[in-house]
Amino acid sequence: MDTIKPHIYSHSINGVQVKPLSEDGKRISILYNGRLKNTGAEQIYLHYGQGNKNSWHRVNEQPMENQAQGWEKTVQLAENKQLNFCFKDNTDNWDNNQGSNWAYRISD
Repeated sequence: MDTIKPHIYSHSINGVQVKPLSEDGKRISILYNGRLKNTGAEQIYLHYGQGNKNSWHRVNEQPMENQAQGWEKTVQLAENKQLNFCFKDNTDNWDNNQGSNWAYRISD
């Protein structure tokens, strides 16, 4: 747990930052300033699932909030230590990190 620093955003990876909001790292905020934001999307959605990057489960999609610093959404990891995610806009354009998606992992 020593490596998790709550309330500090990670470095940006292709316009995406993650900030743990709890000491155990299971409640996180995702901040998006990627391609969809830069093309003027009216709404951006976080598309996410838990588990292995090739086998998502508990797949969900939630609208993000347009904040001054970018599009933001808070999520809770329910059972796994990995969250996989990507983004889409209101006209069904996707940003999936060139097919790799993004992943947030909690290490043991």
